[in-house]
Amino acid sequence: MKKITIIIMLVTLLGLVGCATHIHTVGNGAQGSQTFETRQWYALFGLVPLNEVDTNSIASNATDYEIKTEQGALDIILNMFTGCITVYSRTVTVTK
Repeated sequence: MKKITIIIMLVTLLGLVGCATHIHTVGNGAQGSQTFETRQWYALFGLVPLNEVDTNSIASNATDYEIKTEQGALDIILNMFTGCITVYSRTVTVTK
């Protein structure tokens, strides 16, 4: 019974980590459903960005859009493999 409790706690913890989401609204927010997705990579446990995601160019200079950065399920899976070398990712989604 103790092993099952530990497994349930670990799965719940992984699920909660995946809920780390930040949403930024520019102008009046997204006016449509057109989305663009890219990945932001960090080294040294998130201290050093490895690439730059320019959300303004992704939005094609639109005045109303929404930026969502999250650590989704795919990021968690990728981070399981790249975490041993302290490289982590987050998904950046721009919705116009």
